Amino acid sequence: MSNIGPSSKTAPPPTSLCCSCLTPSVQWIEHLLTPRPPVFVVRSSVEIKASPKDVWKQVVAFSQIEPPHELLFREGVAYPIRAEIVGKGAGAERHCVFSTGVFVEPVQIWDEPRRLKFSVTENPPPMEEWTPYHHIEPPHLHGFLKSEGGEFLLTSLPNGNTRLVGTTWYQHGLWPAAYWRL
Repeated sequence: MSNIGPSSKTAPPPTSLCCSCLTPSVQWIEHLLTPRPPVFVVRSSVEIKASPKDVWKQVVAFSQIEPPHELLFREGVAYPIRAEIVGKGAGAERHCVFSTGVFVEPVQIWDEPRRLKFSVTENPPPMEEWTPYHHIEPPHLHGFLKSEGGEFLLTSLPNGNTRLVGTTWYQHGLWPAAYWRL
């Protein structure tokens, strides 16, 4: 008769203990080695038949606009609805309301009526998922397209018009990045 002891359980093999200890280290190393998505810049310009003072009012906050008619937007891609401002000057918070939610944009530079620069602290989903259900929140719509910030530059032109240049800095987590940038 052998002495089995107080418990009949056997100790886990040393390899499973080693793997359990190494897993967090491997995940940490993988996090360090995974490249951060690049920041892309989009810049567009338009000439507006109004003074910079009048254009500034619409840049800071604009009233409800009609939904677009293009198929892309009717099928779920987000589009702007209105913009609201809370406060005035650097530190104010701009809310750009899209069809899928709200961009929260703390103002960094308020140089009325020439320059408005802001960061983005909250991003809505880039699109509504096609689904037979009322509303779902699929994880692939969160965090893969992220606006980092924006800027509007207003320049008075000799003819009384205003050149408005809008810049957006954004990231996306789709690879290969160059393909999806198109």
